[in-house]
Amino acid sequence: MIVRPVHVTDLPALLALVRQAGPGLTTLPANEDRLAHRVRWAQRTFAEQVERADADYLFVLEDDDQQVVGVSAMAGAVGLREPWYNYRVGLTVNSSPDLGIQRQIPTLFLNNEMTGQSELCSLFLRPDQRQGTSGRLLSLARLLFVAEFPHLFGDKLIAELRGSADEQGCSPFWDSLGRHFFKMDFSHADHLSGLGSKTFIAELMPRQPLYTCLLTEQAQAVIGKPHPNTEPALKILTAEGFAHQGYIDIFDAGPVIEAPVSNVRTVRDSQTLVLAIGTPDDQAPVWLIHNRRLENSRITAAPARLAGNSLIVDRLTAKRLQLQPGNSVRAVPLFSQLWQAVAA
Repeated sequence: MIVRPVHVTDLPALLALVRQAGPGLTTLPANEDRLAHRVRWAQRTFAEQVERADADYLFVLEDDDQQVVGVSAMAGAVGLREPWYNYRVGLTVNSSPDLGIQRQIPTLFLNNEMTGQSELCSLFLRPDQRQGTSGRLLSLARLLFVAEFPHLFGDKLIAELRGSADEQGCSPFWDSLGRHFFKMDFSHADHLSGLGSKTFIAELMPRQPLYTCLLTEQAQAVIGKPHPNTEPALKILTAEGFAHQGYIDIFDAGPVIEAPVSNVRTVRDSQTLVLAIGTPDDQAPVWLIHNRRLENSRITAAPARLAGNSLIVDRLTAKRLQLQPGNSVRAVPLFSQLWQAVAA
């Protein structure tokens, strides 16, 4: 398995893939024209032909038969072209000493505080590929790419995780709040936002703080809670140093998690090493390895052995990376010590 930049020739496979994803993957609509535009724009991004405000790094996961089985992406910076809205969950304290009453009420504040940060997005792995390390490779490859090219990204990485919704795609948070102002169903509003049409939010959403006690109990219960399908992604990123700091998605109240780039485990612990060919022993840990290229980036996960300043891999791994012995790589153990401790 390798993670690499998307190619125009990937379009049919990518279209088939996103059709499997269903309505939750709003940033990758199953529309051939829009998807083709995004693929072409991603190619311009990897060729460094766009500004950071417009950068869209779209990756695919490819197996050894050159079949595309997964997709993930990063935005260079959010909110610099179109407003980027979240709710910040705060607290309003009201008291009446004469009555002996004090109330602490969670409150939602509409904000643009994530503007300029880089976003992890558009993650989907074909269901039959979700065993082993494929999901971890697909997710963390983006972070190793950031480690190699930090100048292309913001000081902080964020990820908007899908919030709670039922099998029909209805969101209790949206039904209790958003639909009163937008007069459209959740899937339509989320679809428009995923396509980048966010100005309607500013035009229709109230700017005043909103008291959560006015929402239904079902809506209050899902604030900051991820959809069950996104919990594996949350677990991976939490082990990398991401945390929920009180920001949520304005449509389904899913958590927005964040981490300073310098604190992300894959970025912080990665190192540049010299590639060597050999036979890693049976106990060799799995490493995440990047060929240190931008437009021709290739990232894989494979058993490897560290020997001084050299990383010893087998010939197949070197072939996947399109590298020769003596070439430089950026690498980091695929599993953090924290993750290994939890797994044990």
